[in-house]
Amino acid sequence: MNPLTARDPLSQRILDLTLEMIFLLTGEILVMAAALLRTELTCPICMDIYTDPVTLTCGHNYCRLCITRTWDNQEEREYSCPECRHKFRVRPKLERNQKLCTIAESFQSDHDETLIACTYCITSFEPAIKTCLLCEASLCDTHLMVHSKSSEHILKEPTSCFKNKKCTIHEEILKYYCCEDLAFICVSCRLVGGHRGHQVETLNKASEKKKEKWRNILQKLTSQREEAEKRVQSLEELRRQEQEKTSSLIKQISCLIRDTVEQLEALEKRVLSEISRQEEQVSLRVSDLIQQLEIKKEELSRKMGDIEELCDMTDPLTVLQEQESDRADYCDAEEEEDDEDLDRDYKEIHAKADVDMGLILRKVQAQISDIMSGVRNIYEVEDVALAADVTLDISSSAENIVITDDFKTAYYSEIKPLYQQNKFHDSQVLSTKGFSSGRHFWEVVVSEFGGWCVGMAYPSINRFSGSAFIACNTLWCLWKLNDSFLVNHINNKIHHPAGALSQPIIYSVKDTSKTIQLHHHPLCQRIRIYLDYEAGQLSFYEVCDVVRHIYTFSTTFTEPLHAALRVWDNSWVKIIT
Repeated sequence: MNPLTARDPLSQRILDLTLEMIFLLTGEILVMAAALLRTELTCPICMDIYTDPVTLTCGHNYCRLCITRTWDNQEEREYSCPECRHKFRVRPKLERNQKLCTIAESFQSDHDETLIACTYCITSFEPAIKTCLLCEASLCDTHLMVHSKSSEHILKEPTSCFKNKKCTIHEEILKYYCCEDLAFICVSCRLVGGHRGHQVETLNKASEKKKEKWRNILQKLTSQREEAEKRVQSLEELRRQEQEKTSSLIKQISCLIRDTVEQLEALEKRVLSEISRQEEQVSLRVSDLIQQLEIKKEELSRKMGDIEELCDMTDPLTVLQEQESDRADYCDAEEEEDDEDLDRDYKEIHAKADVDMGLILRKVQAQISDIMSGVRNIYEVEDVALAADVTLDISSSAENIVITDDFKTAYYSEIKPLYQQNKFHDSQVLSTKGFSSGRHFWEVVVSEFGGWCVGMAYPSINRFSGSAFIACNTLWCLWKLNDSFLVNHINNKIHHPAGALSQPIIYSVKDTSKTIQLHHHPLCQRIRIYLDYEAGQLSFYEVCDVVRHIYTFSTTFTEPLHAALRVWDNSWVKIIT
């Protein structure tokens, strides 16, 4: 009867026990085989699976790094095998054991997660939690409780490899570390073996020393990592700042070029308009002169015809009988005053046309120079100029201006303050401090509505004239008149273009002779005034997201310049420098 096919209880029980024994024996054999293989794949120096194994000529294997460190730390340059003590005259060249390397790597990958079985649980597989090096047995929870507590029974983490825990020479537990040979040794090695008289330490002490070294290294690495992290953050911040600067610079350059092009286009438009105007004037004068000359030609032709007719007569009596008055008229025609007028007009037209073209070219060059000077100053102001601490002089304020307690703000008021002593009569005020040299800038915030004026003036400005800010030549300023802007150096009356007060807000400039509107639409309420006294330049800028040049005066200053403000129609100006 085949027991494998039996159905009775006894046969079934025998079959179950047989299969269980086969399973247990197979598992035990596999565990023992794995432990034996692990022992053969363990480096005698580091007691771990080989890493990049090399073979010496004596036949023993080591990790390349382990044997290299061992030889590097030997004081005597007689290189020897740590296991058999075979000495080499010359340091051997390390040859990699490729087959052993392949086997070790395969074993490491397959057994990283392998559990160690309890040696005494023969009826079932129980994972071990400790291994006794003396007994060379792995213990589960149950067997650990009844195991000897003697100090000779050293318990370690579960392992199936006992060779790397015991001395290969004396088969005793490794308890010491030889500091000279950098090797793990047993008691016999220390007392009677090859390590007698060497400096040795207990494994715990040596381990703590090594841990301390690793802690120091870890601390240094941590510090280096923190420093690297700080540098990374610093570089990221630098990159962010550079990106912001680049973005801002691109925006400023684009705005700068756009404004410069607009100013040049406006200049071109004005110049071409002026040329066309002069061309039209010359054309009208030429047409008038041509008309006069045509009339003169007709008159001369008539007289010439009469004279030719007389010359063609054959009767002497008829020729002599012509009226003397007619002959006198013919003679007077040669000396007419009209000829002199025509000659003078002819020469004047040619001469005047040449002079006007030269003047226009010079003005164009001067205005282009002013535009480029203002562009250059935009980015030089804060680098080369001093931010002026400007405060207002109450004694110079008009009777309808109120000055705040910090002397930084002036606003229009119908209620007259009580503190003015030497007041203007035209809603104006000067600063306490004047500038007679150097480069300086100051900034103001202006009201959106009403009228105001900001600029600089000589202290000799007429304080009591009701038109002091309008009719003198000692003031250079930027105006906002209702809904129009003017930049003025005033020495004559202002003339507004028709409908100017109802047009969109734009800037205008005024020199000593005329007002010129610029194609600048105000973008913000912050204005910067820049003074280069020696160069004779006073520039105005809008300070928004980007700095925009408005206008630059070029002249020669002969007196100290004071900041000058004027407000009306419920407006205000605040100095912010």
